[in-house]
Amino acid sequence: MEKIKSAYVLWHKIHVILPQVNRYTLGNRIDKLFIEIMENIATAAFLSKEEKTSYVRLAIRKLDTLKILLLVLWETKSIENKSYINLSLPLDETGKMLGGWHNQLAKQNSPAEAGEK
Repeated sequence: MEKIKSAYVLWHKIHVILPQVNRYTLGNRIDKLFIEIMENIATAAFLSKEEKTSYVRLAIRKLDTLKILLLVLWETKSIENKSYINLSLPLDETGKMLGGWHNQLAKQNSPAEAGEK
């Protein structure tokens, strides 16, 4: 959660200086995705193992969409290279953590694991 939160703080600083043409379209959508990802992670943290999987999967899907939209901003030169890189690094780390969490949940919820208990 810390990585996505720190990426959001950085994004917030970028969002307010985005060109107006992007601020209210891609910018607002990216902002909403950041918040939804944090909500999904926070929700999954408090659910049972069986219920976590769908929220983790949803966070992964939203994170992938977020990365694509940031890429569009970068490709249209709406954000600087340095800002794009500074955002991409914690987002990639968040993706790896979510992927690991998802794989761990898949193993824990697999029929073979259930049969061994």
